[in-house]
Amino acid sequence: MMKHGLDPGDRRRPERLTRPELTARREAMERFLHVATPQLDQLYNLVCLSGCNVLLTDAEGVVLDQRMSEADAAQFRDWGLWQGADWSEAVQGTNGIGTCLVEGRQVTIHRDEHFHTRNIGMSCMDAPIWGPDGKLLAALDVSSARADQTERYNRLISAQVAQTARAIEAVFFRASFPEARIVVASDEGGDAAMLLAVDKDDLAIGATRAARRALGLEREGAIRPRPAADLLGRDDDMSGFDKAERAAVTRALARAGGNVSAAARALGIGRATMYRRMARLGLGEKQP
Repeated sequence: MMKHGLDPGDRRRPERLTRPELTARREAMERFLHVATPQLDQLYNLVCLSGCNVLLTDAEGVVLDQRMSEADAAQFRDWGLWQGADWSEAVQGTNGIGTCLVEGRQVTIHRDEHFHTRNIGMSCMDAPIWGPDGKLLAALDVSSARADQTERYNRLISAQVAQTARAIEAVFFRASFPEARIVVASDEGGDAAMLLAVDKDDLAIGATRAARRALGLEREGAIRPRPAADLLGRDDDMSGFDKAERAAVTRALARAGGNVSAAARALGIGRATMYRRMARLGLGEKQP
């Protein structure tokens, strides 16, 4: 990889951060790592018998967390697949973690597809994880030390890595908007990470990267609050005020278990007024 001035025959291990440097990076992503931990454990339980190392990096390719068996630890340590190691493409050339982060997509780098000859004994399956702000946040990697690992088996692991990355992304998005209602922004259910955060006024105030792309929202950073119904295309012939009133009346009725008198009291209006509004909004019959 000439643009980085790297030598494919370089046998040196990847440089590792000092303990204080690694601690500082982990503390900066503490909330994210806490959310990701159960998903990492689950992924490792699925792949541990195949001699795999599960790694989670930051957006710069530094390994922050990992799971592996003691039997494979020596090999992975020798390769430098260890906490604190820098696996950016600028440092390591073509590799699962670095290439995934540079290209922002799922990749599999199998054995001799690695840039450094010392890395050709491994297969690496990676998927990017995007933050609530639409920016690249991390890479999830599963690397195998087994010489007999087939490309077909790698494809199965790769699919699980992608699924786990999307799950981590979705869980962290939900945790980032604790006061909001989380809405799936697709009726087809094809992407579990296509989510919107909607506030109490039914305004969309946050969106995952998949939702941003699908709905034409700002690519990165905070999004301009917009009515969720407008974004989701769930509209009708009513005016904005009528829709808001209908939503308020519907919520009051639901909370009152369908009791019109109780719902009217909750809204601060009389029972007769409640019936008139229900009739106008298509929510019930006029008062007899």
